[in-house]
Amino acid sequence: MNSLSAIVLIPFISAFILGMVYISNPKKNRVGLYATVGVLAPLMSMIISLNIGWNLLQDGSSTILNEKLFEWISIGDLNISVAFMADHLTVVMLSFITFVGTLIHLYAVGYMRGDEGFGKFFSYFNLFMGSMLLLILADNPIIMFVGWELVGLSSYLLIGFYYKDPANVKAANKAFILNRVGDFGFIMALSLLFLALEGSGYTFESIEIHITTVDNSLLTLIGVLLFVGAMGKSAQIPLYVWLPDAMAGPTPVSALIHAATMVTAGVYMVARFSFLYNEIPQVGEFIAIVGATSALFAALIAIYQNDIKKILAYSTMSQLGYMFIAVGLGAYSSGIFHVFTHAFFKALLFMGAGAVILALHHEQDIFKMRGLKKGMPLVFVTMFIATLAISGIPPFAGFFSKDAILAAAFSSEHYTIWAMGTITAFLTAFYMFRMIFIVFYGDAKRGRKLETLPHSMTRPLIILAFGSATLGFLGVNEAYGGSNLFSSFIALPDTISHLSHMQEYILGMTNTLMGLSGMWIAYRLFVKRDHIHTIELLGVQKIIANKFYVDEIYEYLFVKPLRVTSLFLDRVVDRLGFDGVIDGSVYGYRYAGSLFSELQNGKIRHYVLYSILGVSFVSIFILISIGGI
Repeated sequence: MNSLSAIVLIPFISAFILGMVYISNPKKNRVGLYATVGVLAPLMSMIISLNIGWNLLQDGSSTILNEKLFEWISIGDLNISVAFMADHLTVVMLSFITFVGTLIHLYAVGYMRGDEGFGKFFSYFNLFMGSMLLLILADNPIIMFVGWELVGLSSYLLIGFYYKDPANVKAANKAFILNRVGDFGFIMALSLLFLALEGSGYTFESIEIHITTVDNSLLTLIGVLLFVGAMGKSAQIPLYVWLPDAMAGPTPVSALIHAATMVTAGVYMVARFSFLYNEIPQVGEFIAIVGATSALFAALIAIYQNDIKKILAYSTMSQLGYMFIAVGLGAYSSGIFHVFTHAFFKALLFMGAGAVILALHHEQDIFKMRGLKKGMPLVFVTMFIATLAISGIPPFAGFFSKDAILAAAFSSEHYTIWAMGTITAFLTAFYMFRMIFIVFYGDAKRGRKLETLPHSMTRPLIILAFGSATLGFLGVNEAYGGSNLFSSFIALPDTISHLSHMQEYILGMTNTLMGLSGMWIAYRLFVKRDHIHTIELLGVQKIIANKFYVDEIYEYLFVKPLRVTSLFLDRVVDRLGFDGVIDGSVYGYRYAGSLFSELQNGKIRHYVLYSILGVSFVSIFILISIGGI
């Protein structure tokens, strides 16, 4: 087993082993085995990934590793191999996905301990990791699509893990179906791309070489359809409504889906096809507009959420919007850098929220928490660091990645997008510190006993907090005295920014002021005024609190008509039409059979009569034929 193959196959093999062991005896207590195998798989993939990354760093920026397992499909011009490719973009994605994924697996050991489906959970968890790694390492779009679909399947299994609750099953179905809508666009784009290339090769390297031969109008359609797939997977308007409901799964699932894996797949896909999107900048602008709108839209909704996990869910959608602003405007390195930093502080926020939920015996309403600062100091400090990072407060990681995105928007003269992103930065700080101040400040409930957290849940928080505080320095640009090591290493075909140092300082100060203003207002409202439940906002707070009624609109426009159509097809077309014809034929044959059975009654005199009648009819027919009658 070679190195690239091993990164993918180890989690898949682990998932298979865990699944078989669990199925053999679901009730047997094998927590140690499940935990050891479940955590070792992503850990081994992480070690191999970091080793490959180190080797690529030593070899230079142009190195690309290729590895072929076997040829899968060979039909005419369509030759698809199960093969893997690792360039610098791949290595960056692999490194933090496996690193953060390993920490989340370790965290899940403590969080899920005592659950009757412990073994099944880790089997699904490893399957999810393997699927995402397959997507990242794919040498060609078809294998990427296989990983893409497996990620969707794995998320369905994990979101609906507690399937005995109908609400969880509904949430899993919602995620699965909405992702299929996006995936239809993705597979249509891949089909058109294959036809357009006319046998020129279907690996990413060959597509990049021949992409300029494709007609621009067709390329535009392909780019839009690819982004439709990204809308579904990365929860952008209008295919975002599955993401908040995905909180039905266990908290480690939320951390893995929202931090480093599934939802970032769309951003990675656009960056992987950067050579295509550079040919169609008008589609990139469309992507950036959708991203900015999604970011602002989700931030507004998050202000009125009381469920701690749903606040973080809408926060994820909003941060993904930032990433799409970047990749849409050609700042691919900045977009991936935000994916990188976001993985650390968002995983930390979800894991901290999970620690609070578990300590409070699965309470998720922030207004029923209060005063946890003294009782959970480690969780408070680490979540506070993550909140500073996501709010873009320097020198924490989120400041540098978010600043790079907003600078790219300003540099490209898309001032409306920049303004939307800047307003979103203020709202992000506001709703995130609203959550922190309500949960950790104020008077604790008397007589409340907090559940003791295992070390497997608390130690990963410390590691992620360190990353949230320091990893932004990898992307410090020249204006701040750095050389942007991240962008230099990842080497994507970015659009060159034309900003003076003074402009960058002003933009950075503006972003910082937005973050600090949001933090200060949240402090005044929820600490000094002992928290309020409703924030008056231009008289539309009820609309925002109800998430702009988008779910209800979708229910009315799509779900109900489809349900009525399905019932009509089932009860009228199928039952009365197809089944009616078949059932009528069967009834006719049965009735005819019953009539003929009366003729075969075993009475000789009846048989003689039939014979005489038969001979008579034949005789009359002959006489008529010869003219005798």
